[in-house]
Amino acid sequence: MTDDTTVIELPDPVPLDDSIFGDIDEAELAVADRRVPLTNLQKSFWPGLGITKGGLIEYYLRMGDALLPHLHDRAMVMKRYPNGWQGDHFFMKRAPAHRPDWIETCRIDHRSGNVIDFPMIQDSAALAWVINLGCIDLNQWYARCDNVNTPDYLHFDLDPVPGAKWETVFEAALIVRGALDALGIPSYPKTTGSRGFHVYVPIVRGTVQKQVWTFAKAFAREQAKKHPDVLTAEYRVKHRPEGRVLVDYNQNAWGSTLASVYSVRPRPHATVSMPLTWDEVEAGATIDDFTLFNAPARVREVGDLFGPLLVDDGRIQLEDHL
Repeated sequence: MTDDTTVIELPDPVPLDDSIFGDIDEAELAVADRRVPLTNLQKSFWPGLGITKGGLIEYYLRMGDALLPHLHDRAMVMKRYPNGWQGDHFFMKRAPAHRPDWIETCRIDHRSGNVIDFPMIQDSAALAWVINLGCIDLNQWYARCDNVNTPDYLHFDLDPVPGAKWETVFEAALIVRGALDALGIPSYPKTTGSRGFHVYVPIVRGTVQKQVWTFAKAFAREQAKKHPDVLTAEYRVKHRPEGRVLVDYNQNAWGSTLASVYSVRPRPHATVSMPLTWDEVEAGATIDDFTLFNAPARVREVGDLFGPLLVDDGRIQLEDHL
């Protein structure tokens, strides 16, 4: 950046339709007392849709009020697509050495003995910075940084096996919801934005990640046994029966991540991982219903349907079900 770089103040609120960056290719975004250098804003990220890198950054800034509480104080695994959704991508865990000094990090010791300083997205400035690196979707840890072994939710990734119809994915989600209801466990669905559904359960923090995984594994296997024509819990790809939906419990393993709520996915239509009500699931909501173009207006209308995952009320004590 040079002294004559264009400085753009982050609007409050961020407009739903008007572009923040216009036709500018390089700028500094002013967020309170912070300056975020942004580059290659006009680079095409979805050529068929007219979405540029700048447009992707604008989307995330529009979603900030709903999105940021779900990312706060959590290590972020960066999945970078420097040339757009169809280009090569790579994973990056360690926060870049050349980063603004206000980017907070989360230091995590791995079993290998490796110590990694992950970036955290604590505010709109950090959000713009990480998307400028070419991150399309956001993948945060399940536990907060002060204790990375005690998540505050568990989840099931319902992933269709080749040959599965959308109606089967829909049926799988309702089976999982019904089984959790029978246990007195609340659940909250969202589209993955890619292929299936995620079903989340808010839990009292304190249960270690291995126990969360143990519960998820037992639950998935039991439901697959009860509903073999719809579900499978078989983790070996070659042994999964065609046309079923995998209840992927292994995504609850320590160090795993899923695309966060409101993440844009690297898919042809720039679909978004969108929270739903169970009524919307029952009505037949599909992945393609929610995209970068319509997600901000929906969230401003209905609010953050994943808000219950951010509060203490309504959480279950998972140890009671182990």
